[in-house]
Amino acid sequence: MNVSEEIKRLHELHLAGALSDAEFAQAKAKLLGGINLDAPGTSHGDGPANDLVQEFSQLRRSRGDRWLGGVCGGLGRASGMEAWIWRLVFVLFTLTFGFGVVIYLLLWIFVPDEEIGITKHEY
Repeated sequence: MNVSEEIKRLHELHLAGALSDAEFAQAKAKLLGGINLDAPGTSHGDGPANDLVQEFSQLRRSRGDRWLGGVCGGLGRASGMEAWIWRLVFVLFTLTFGFGVVIYLLLWIFVPDEEIGITKHEY
């Protein structure tokens, strides 16, 4: 359910008398979650989508927790899950559906390696 449907549902509850004016205003503010509707250039309702894009743009392959390409270690770091869980997911997708290896290889190709804190000049 998107934000406009939720607000409509809250409005119907308010009209039915289930919510007071203060409760309606509080629920609406909580639902909007601090979206500034008056700010120019803001696209309404795509806050979580922007968060997801930022998370994926910060995804890096791990150099320390790697078996092959570091994809599972990077996914584990980005998602907060253990890397072995991601490894198990890729194996299960490969065995059941057959495309786990393809996804892994694509991530290995397109996800950049994490940066090392030492440059060539610091050796």
